[in-house]
Amino acid sequence: MSVEEKLAQLVGLWLREEDGSDGDVAPMAAAMGAGQDGSADERFTSFAREGLGQLTRPFGTAPVEPGAGAALLAQRQRWLQANTRLGIPALVHEECLTGLAAWQATTFPAPPAWGASFSPDLVERMAAAVGESMRGLGVHQGLAPVLDVVRDARWGRVEECISEDPYVVGTIGAAYVRGLQSSGVVATLKHFVGYSASRAGRNLAPVHAGPREVADVLLPPFEMAVLDAGAQSVMNSYAEVDGLPAATDADLLTGVLRERWGFTGTVVADYFSVAFLHTLHAVAADLGDAAAQALAAGIDVELPTGSAYLEPLAERVRSGRVPEALVDRAVRRVLRQKAALGLLDPGYDPTPAGPFDLDPPGHRALAAELADRSVVLLSNDGTLPLGAGSAGGAAARVAVLGPNADAQAALFGCYSFVNHVLDQHPQVPARLHAPTVLEALRAELPGATLEHVPGCTVDGDDPSGIAAAVAAAASADVAVVVAGDRAGLFGRGTSGEGCDTDDLRLPGVQQRLVEEVLDTGTPVVLVLLTGRPYAVGPLLGRAAAVVQAFFPGEEGAAAVAGVLSGRVNPSGRLPLSLPRSAGAQPYSYLHPRLGAASPVSNLDTAPPLPFGHGLSYTSFERSLLGVAAARVPTDGSVVVSCRVTNTGTRAGADVVQLYGSAATGSTTRPLVRLLAYARVELDAGESAEVELDVPASRLAASDRALRRTVEPGRVRLLLGPDCSRVDAEAEVELTGAAHAVTTADRRLVRVAVRRPRG
Repeated sequence: MSVEEKLAQLVGLWLREEDGSDGDVAPMAAAMGAGQDGSADERFTSFAREGLGQLTRPFGTAPVEPGAGAALLAQRQRWLQANTRLGIPALVHEECLTGLAAWQATTFPAPPAWGASFSPDLVERMAAAVGESMRGLGVHQGLAPVLDVVRDARWGRVEECISEDPYVVGTIGAAYVRGLQSSGVVATLKHFVGYSASRAGRNLAPVHAGPREVADVLLPPFEMAVLDAGAQSVMNSYAEVDGLPAATDADLLTGVLRERWGFTGTVVADYFSVAFLHTLHAVAADLGDAAAQALAAGIDVELPTGSAYLEPLAERVRSGRVPEALVDRAVRRVLRQKAALGLLDPGYDPTPAGPFDLDPPGHRALAAELADRSVVLLSNDGTLPLGAGSAGGAAARVAVLGPNADAQAALFGCYSFVNHVLDQHPQVPARLHAPTVLEALRAELPGATLEHVPGCTVDGDDPSGIAAAVAAAASADVAVVVAGDRAGLFGRGTSGEGCDTDDLRLPGVQQRLVEEVLDTGTPVVLVLLTGRPYAVGPLLGRAAAVVQAFFPGEEGAAAVAGVLSGRVNPSGRLPLSLPRSAGAQPYSYLHPRLGAASPVSNLDTAPPLPFGHGLSYTSFERSLLGVAAARVPTDGSVVVSCRVTNTGTRAGADVVQLYGSAATGSTTRPLVRLLAYARVELDAGESAEVELDVPASRLAASDRALRRTVEPGRVRLLLGPDCSRVDAEAEVELTGAAHAVTTADRRLVRVAVRRPRG
C-alpha cells in the first residue's frame, strides 16, 4: 500500500448535503468545514480515489428513505470495490444511542431510563434489535454506548448517560455492547475518559478530576465493557483532564486501554477532536502536529472526515517526522476489523439484506417494555393510580396541562433522529407512531373528560397562558401537569449536547405554572419528561404525586399513562440523585464523610430523594438471610443471601440493592457504595431468595500509591430500597494482605434468584 492508500483507510467521509438545514449536528461542524464543493457523488469520488476508511452517518445526517439509502450506500461500496486499486469497501458508522438515528427507526428510551430500569438483560435485547436494523441497511459500527459516569446534573449530556454509579453504568453498558455486537455491529464506547466531570457542568470544558476519581469512578465502566463484553471500538473524549487532552494521552489510549486491558479493536476520534488539538486545546502547532500527536497516542481513525490524517499527516510521514510504522499500526487495526466484518472477503456483496421496516412490532414491544420498567414514581399521597378512584372514573374531569403534555418531541433525547436531525427539517414528517401523553391518557382513561391547556412553553418567559391552565385545574377533579425538557443541540434545547444549565429549576416559567396550579387546591400529578433530574424538592410535598420519566421513547407516553391509570405498576428507581439545587452541584451519592452534612458548614448536601429511590403500588419486605462467611480474604468474594417478599395486593418488581461501607481505608472512601443489585418480579404475596456473590474487587479503591487495592478491614453490608435507607445489615471482615486488583480479578456480581416450590 502507498502512504496515500494507507492514510485513506484512517479517515472518514461525511457527505453533508446542502439541504437548507440550519445548525450543527456535531460540535463546530460548519466551522470545521464538514462540507465540500460539488455534488455528493462528486465529493465522494474525489475524496475516495485512494480508498476510504469509513462513511459517516449516511442515514443519520438528513431524512433518507431506508430502502433508497441502503441502495445508494451499496452503490458507493461497489464504486470503491471497482474504482480503487485495492477495492476495499468502507466501514459505515451511525449514531445509535436511543436506537438507530435514522428516519422512521424505532426510538427507544434514553440511557437514564436504562439505568432506572435496572435491567441489563432487557437493554441487551434492545441493543440486539438496534443492531439488526443497522446490519440490514449495511451499517457496521454504532457510536454507542455512552459510559460517562454522571458527576454534575447541570451538564447537558446527562441525558446520554446511564447513571451516577459506575457499576450500574458498567453492567448496563456492557449489556448494550453484547447486544449490539451479537447482531454483527461494532459497539463504540464513549467518551474515553473524563468528559462528564467538566467544571460547572459545561460541555467541552476543562476537567480537574484527580487520578483517584479517574481510576475509581470514571474508568471502571469502560474496563467492564472491554473485558467482560468484548467491545471492539472506543472513542476518545473531548476532555482535557488536568491539562492533558484525551486525544493526545498515550498513557490512556495505549497504556490503559491496550497494554493493561488488552484491547485489540480500533480507537476512533470523536468528531473533529484531532483538529481540536490545534484549534481548541492549543497543544498542537498545526493540523499535521495534531495528527502526529493523536496517531502516536493511539487514535487509529479520524472522524467524521479527514482533515488532519490526510495531507497534513502525509507530509510529516514523507519528511520522516512521523514514523510510517505508526501509520502501519493503525492500518493493521482497521483492516483486521474490516476483515472480521467480512468486508475483505473475496465474495463480499454490499447488496443490502434488509429488512427496511425500521420500526417493526417486535422493536416497538421492546421499547414499550423498557419504558414501562423505567418510569419512576417519586412521590404519591394515594391519588395514584387514577384508575382506582374518582379521578379515573367515567365522571372524572382531568385537566392535562403543561408544555410537554401534547409534544411528541418531549419523549425523545437529543440523539434521537427527531431531535437531532428533523428539527432542522420542519417540513418533513416524523413518520413514527409516537402518541403524546395527552393522546395516551385519552386512550387510557376513556370515560374521563380531559381538558388540555399548555400554560406555557418549555423554555419561554411568557406567563400569559398560565391563567387559563389555572382555571382548567380549578374546575377539574385532578390536574396532570406534564413539564420538563425539550432536547436539542448546541443551545437549541434545554437538554442535550451543548445545552447545559446553571439553574436546575424547571426551565422557563414551568416552575411558576406548577406552583400556581398547586395553589388551586386541586390534586396535582406532576409528570416530568426530562433528560436530567431537576431540583423539584419543594414540589414533592405539595403535589399529590410526582412521576419521573427520562425521555422514555416512542412508547413512553403509554408507559406514563399506564402508571397514572394503574395499568403499569411503577418499578423504576432513580439512577441519579435528585438534586437539591444548582448550587449543590456537582454531587454524587458516592461521596466520602466530608461530602455529607457537617456542623462546620451551614449547607446541607443531602438530595431530596436519593440514588435508588422509587415507589410502587405494592409493598416489599427485604431481609438478610445471612452471609456465607464472616471472614473473607481480600482476593475472595462476599456471598450474601436475602429474601424479598411482595407484601402488597398486586404483582410488582423490586430492585434489591446491596451497599457496602468500609470502616477505614488508607485513603478516604464513599460512605456507601452500591455493591450489587437484582431486579426481582414477584406476584402478590410471593417471596424469592436472592443470592449475591460479590467479588471483593467491588470494594477496591486506589491506595496512596494509586494502586487499585482491596484492603483488609471491616465492611458493613447494607440492604435497602435505596442508598440512604437500611432494611437489614450485616458485617464482614476482609482478611489477609492488601490485594492489588488486576484484570484477572472478577468484576461482575453473580446473581441467583430462587423461588420456593409450591
